[in-house]
Amino acid sequence: MDQGFRNYLTVTGGYWIFTITDGAIRMLVVLYFHQLGYSPLEIAMLFLFYEFFGIVTNLAGGWLGSRIGLNLTMHIGMIMQIGALLMLNVPDRWLSVAYVMAAQALSGIAKDLNKMSAKAGVKLFVPDQSDAKLFLWVAILTGSKNALKGAGFFVGAVLLAWLEFRGAMFALSGLLLVTLVVTWSLLPSDLGKSSGKAKFSQVFSNSFQVNRLSAARFFLFGARDIWFVVGLPVFLYAELGWSSTEVGTFFALWVMGYGFVQAGAPGILRSVTMAQPDGRMVTGAAFSLVAIPVMIALAMNQDWNPQTVIIAGLALFGIVFAINSALHSYLIVFWSEREHVSMNVGFYYMANAGGRLAGTLLSGWVYQFQGLIGCLWWSAGFVLGAGLISMYLPRHKYK
Repeated sequence: MDQGFRNYLTVTGGYWIFTITDGAIRMLVVLYFHQLGYSPLEIAMLFLFYEFFGIVTNLAGGWLGSRIGLNLTMHIGMIMQIGALLMLNVPDRWLSVAYVMAAQALSGIAKDLNKMSAKAGVKLFVPDQSDAKLFLWVAILTGSKNALKGAGFFVGAVLLAWLEFRGAMFALSGLLLVTLVVTWSLLPSDLGKSSGKAKFSQVFSNSFQVNRLSAARFFLFGARDIWFVVGLPVFLYAELGWSSTEVGTFFALWVMGYGFVQAGAPGILRSVTMAQPDGRMVTGAAFSLVAIPVMIALAMNQDWNPQTVIIAGLALFGIVFAINSALHSYLIVFWSEREHVSMNVGFYYMANAGGRLAGTLLSGWVYQFQGLIGCLWWSAGFVLGAGLISMYLPRHKYK
């Protein structure tokens, strides 16, 4: 087996397991703390440091990866995630807002170290000039990650019902420890390590296309999380009377479907156009997404069956959003030079984390004061912002 492909499979496998634990923690925290009586805004605040430290980590993580190697940054992330899981394996009286925010901060750092390392690593496994293979490998890694994050939502909900909160945390930490040992033994120690000493000032990209794409990414992922993180699961649980297992299963199926579409995005796009991904394609995909949260909000205002509207609307949103995300994930890697790929990807995912932070906070605040329909209108506004920024991206392939 080709060494680059073997490394790709190892990184992808490790990323899969990590992603399951990350999705499981998210669902466990949302449902368990809702059961404890936390308000939607308080639940959103639990993830404040998770998203904030994701911004910091992506900014510094790319620079760190270029200096010590992506293999090491990925495994530091795994170790920190194990620590975050064990921090939450304590009696209820310890689970104050400040304590859980600190645990989530550790988990946020871990998640973004792992994600940056995996996605930047793909660039190094693909030979130069293999653009089609690069798009395919990035799409498979990203899409399968999202499918497994959906599985993590389901795993979290099931573990909450089966092992309760602390037992679930212990089981997830054991799974991740085994993964850490296996991937550490298989990957080269110098993966992604720069031949020179990268300066920290270089983490701020001076690339026009990287900066524009990063700004569009901020609004794209903010649009998703405004209604997805707190508003939707609480609405399903509190307003529609779904059980925690039903909520977890629904989110799992949605994210898994979204991931499969994302992984298949290269084939889907080839069936529509032979053009290579560029700024024009990203812009069109973003503007196509704007209408979906608007239609869901309007349908709910007309007192249509909310369960039917949400299930159908979320399915359509997931398909179009997945294609948007796949295009973004490919272009950030394509537009990055091999020597600076970890720093460019880190900067880009800093913007991604910033959008998630804004979306998470708005999800709790808007849902508490404006309900799910308000979350949907805010989501449409963010997607519109992503589309307008994308209009200025390059409309032809170049490096």
